[in-house]
Amino acid sequence: MIVTEKCLSTKNSVWELKMRVQVLVATMNQNDYTLLDEMNIQSEAIIGNQCDRYEVEEFVYHGYDVMYFSTAERGVGLNRNNALMRANADVCLFADDDMKFVDGYVDIVNNAFNENPKADVLIFNLHEKQSVRSINDKQTRVRFFNFMRYGAARIAVRLKSVKENNIYFNQCFGGGTEHSAGEDTIFLADCLKKGLKIYTYPKYLAELSGDRESTWFKGFTDKYLIDKGYVFRTISKKWWKILCLQDSIRHCKKYNRSWFSVYKTMTRD
Repeated sequence: MIVTEKCLSTKNSVWELKMRVQVLVATMNQNDYTLLDEMNIQSEAIIGNQCDRYEVEEFVYHGYDVMYFSTAERGVGLNRNNALMRANADVCLFADDDMKFVDGYVDIVNNAFNENPKADVLIFNLHEKQSVRSINDKQTRVRFFNFMRYGAARIAVRLKSVKENNIYFNQCFGGGTEHSAGEDTIFLADCLKKGLKIYTYPKYLAELSGDRESTWFKGFTDKYLIDKGYVFRTISKKWWKILCLQDSIRHCKKYNRSWFSVYKTMTRD
């Protein structure tokens, strides 16, 4: 971490922290380095490449240290953890391979954390061709009543905060695992449980291509609802059925079922 001084007037000044930013990418079956150009990587990066081989490659890309960590393993939580365990920057961004970062994203991240010195986690916006994610229009505190709307690709963390609190992704959830989604929701829940401060930030970090078909979402099937029930069960052993109930009532029209049918499916053993 580098400290710089930016003078605002002859009488006062503001100390700014120039933080090292590292992008942690979860991807599969990469055989070359074109992904770095496709994603517009302008910082240090660790590429978690799940494929059919074990290999570690380290090199410099446009002046930045990059590691390609290839493993013959499966599971997005495991992939993100492999990168997170090897990360060594001040701030880490979680990313998927269908993202293209905006020019100057490192400065955006640095400015955001300098404006929010108490923040351990910041959640940014993503450009989409067809918007399906909630959009942050101001800086707000994220708490237990509103944290479930955010995915991993929007998250930036102070590495020291998550490592000192032993926070990693649950490897039983997400693409390539028994439960097809929810690893990012559980990650944010663990951050809140450990007392980390999470805020939204109304700037865009990247654009989603929208061209890739989901590897896990096949509609609002029984499997989808059962997996969501397991996410709630993992978040809170005490309150998980209440979480299932509120989700059933709020989203039954989206699921095209009665709330009772949704609830019974979510809580199925």
